[in-house]
Amino acid sequence: MQDRIPQLRKEYLHATLDENSVDGLPEHQFKKWLTEAVSAEIPEANAMMLATVGDDNRPSSRIVLLRDLTENGLGFFTNYLSRKGYDIEKNPFGAITFFWPQLERQIRIEGRITKVDAVDSDTYFAQRPRGSQLGAWISMQSSRIADRNVLDTKGLIYQKQFEGKDVPRPDYWGGYHLQPDYFEFWQGRENRLHDRICYEKGNAGWEIFRLAP
Repeated sequence: MQDRIPQLRKEYLHATLDENSVDGLPEHQFKKWLTEAVSAEIPEANAMMLATVGDDNRPSSRIVLLRDLTENGLGFFTNYLSRKGYDIEKNPFGAITFFWPQLERQIRIEGRITKVDAVDSDTYFAQRPRGSQLGAWISMQSSRIADRNVLDTKGLIYQKQFEGKDVPRPDYWGGYHLQPDYFEFWQGRENRLHDRICYEKGNAGWEIFRLAP
């Protein structure tokens, strides 16, 4: 495998992207590409890599799911006591990456992260499958546990506790919005000469420009 890694490559020939043809607003361009990814039936087209940095200045990244898209930004939900929750508390900025290889596209987004209000978190939590609701109580995300039996045992406890009842949202679980101030739309091109069209937010609005691949 070691010898094969340098030979792993793919030529990108699917489409092109031009700064004169993109939408003037990045959120509209994003929705257009997301719609096309969903229409192409890409598995979990809403999966995104979220990168955060804590007070130790060490970056950390993980896949989360886009669950909300409003004027407040891109929304996701998680345990506030997780690694990402602590990172966001100390440094409220993050970066998101979507990668859709079937379309030879990538989107990078950067911005400030803020908590969703409790009402919106309650509304989303109530729509989750019951198993996922119980999972929020069972797992103290990112904390060390001895083995899988810890989760299985807590699962039985909470199933009994909430038997015949609605499962309430734990106060340590809820949503965040990342409010973008930077977008980069990447379209794979032949010979690694990819198209990279960026939007950067300034006092006068969004500036659109191209980066070298």
